[in-house]
Amino acid sequence: MRKGVMTAMLWLMLILLWASGTVAQGKPEGTMTWGVHVTLAPTWFDPAETPGIITPFMFLYAMHDALVKPMPDNRLTPSLAESWSESADGLTYEFILRPGLTFHNGEPVTAEDVKFSFLRYKGTSAREYKERVREVEIVDPRRVRFHLKEPWPDFMTFFGTPATGAGWIVPKKYLEQVGDDGFKQHPIGAGPYKFVSHEPGIGVVFEANEHYWRKIPSVKRLVFKGVPEETTRVAMLKRQEVDITFGLGGALAEEVRRDPRLTLEPVYPPAVWFVYFTEQWDPKSPWHDRRVRLAANYAIDRQAINEAETLGLSKVTGTTIPRDFDFVFPREPHPYDPARAKQLLKEAGYPNGFDAGEITPNPPFYPFAEGTANFLTAIGIKVKMRTMERAAFFTAWREKKLNHLILGVSGAFGNAATRIEAFAVTGGSYAYGGYADIDALFAQQSVERDRQKRADLLYQIQRLMYDKVMYAPLFDPAFICASGPRVEVSGLGMIPQFAYSGPYEDLRLKKP
Repeated sequence: MRKGVMTAMLWLMLILLWASGTVAQGKPEGTMTWGVHVTLAPTWFDPAETPGIITPFMFLYAMHDALVKPMPDNRLTPSLAESWSESADGLTYEFILRPGLTFHNGEPVTAEDVKFSFLRYKGTSAREYKERVREVEIVDPRRVRFHLKEPWPDFMTFFGTPATGAGWIVPKKYLEQVGDDGFKQHPIGAGPYKFVSHEPGIGVVFEANEHYWRKIPSVKRLVFKGVPEETTRVAMLKRQEVDITFGLGGALAEEVRRDPRLTLEPVYPPAVWFVYFTEQWDPKSPWHDRRVRLAANYAIDRQAINEAETLGLSKVTGTTIPRDFDFVFPREPHPYDPARAKQLLKEAGYPNGFDAGEITPNPPFYPFAEGTANFLTAIGIKVKMRTMERAAFFTAWREKKLNHLILGVSGAFGNAATRIEAFAVTGGSYAYGGYADIDALFAQQSVERDRQKRADLLYQIQRLMYDKVMYAPLFDPAFICASGPRVEVSGLGMIPQFAYSGPYEDLRLKKP
């Protein structure tokens, strides 16, 4: 009898603990608003069109979910998949879905949706998937296997991180009903927030998904407003019209830092700013001469741009591979030496410099390009800045329609190999050309499963990139963000290397 009473009391305690936890978490409340530094594009609502930059994941982390994704405690965190495994021969990857998962419309998330999402993917690295994945096998409604044609050491780097969007799952049945265009107008996912509305180019609204598998979000409504003008974003933050904003620089970042009501929150995405010489493969262009590209490197005072635009918080570098990536081969930048730069131009046959046309920066970071252009002009390389809307910029870059100089950056996840593939290998998404020795080494490392041997190959590639002066790297940037007085948890910096807020279900507003 005594044993029965103790058992009943134990069950009562467990019920009370569960209930108190539920009450403590409570219903989602309030609205959190972002002033986003770019114009919003509806293509960012569809994982299938991920262009190899981090920006779309600002929204994908809200309304969609992935089999595996970076989270605060783990770079490859099981998410929709409760587990994943790799076969001993490296040819098969198996994912087991969590039980009871549903999309926002109540439809179950199944292995069929996983296969469908992968096969319809057409974003960055889609060609690599087609070349390397032999078959996607549905074992049962919760189990799916990816069979490779040959070992691919970077499969999970591509599939399990925001290096691509192929591992983010969309509902097959709904998409077949509404089509691609209909999906962009009203996307449905399996993430912590549901899509409510979108005003093209202006803003998007999400509402908490109270059935999200990981936890019920704390904030009821998320509002993202596209505000490309930095001064306007800062003014809105001060007036509490937005709670969080991104991409601050220079005097405005300093102004925010001095305001006791606001919190400056720099984050460090996996990014490097660099000048890309699109004409280095054109024998008729001055940029074909390595000495000219080297002169440009000596001409730029990287630390001066860093101090002026990112409060000195960025980290100058001599490589285009982020310093926190696997297989990075760190290099010191060429020192600021305008006299040496002019001498190199003279040796190359341009004692009076030359007209280099335009430099097109990744929007909206125009001051970086202005500073770079000023330093180049000072040694006789005359350039003028061209501005573009962000989505159009990346489309033109991928289609190789930008000419002369590009001031580029990518905040996409990955490792040294994924970044080299996109920017330095013949046929890469953002590469205007390539070099046979780099291409050969890259092909060799792509199937090398011995980590040290692979590292040695990737180090060789990075030495060649540096020696050939393919770029003028600037710095690993501090992406300066800020939050207002209503915010208790902004999510900035919670997911390592992620540029934006997240995970959204962990964000909190202060109690009134």
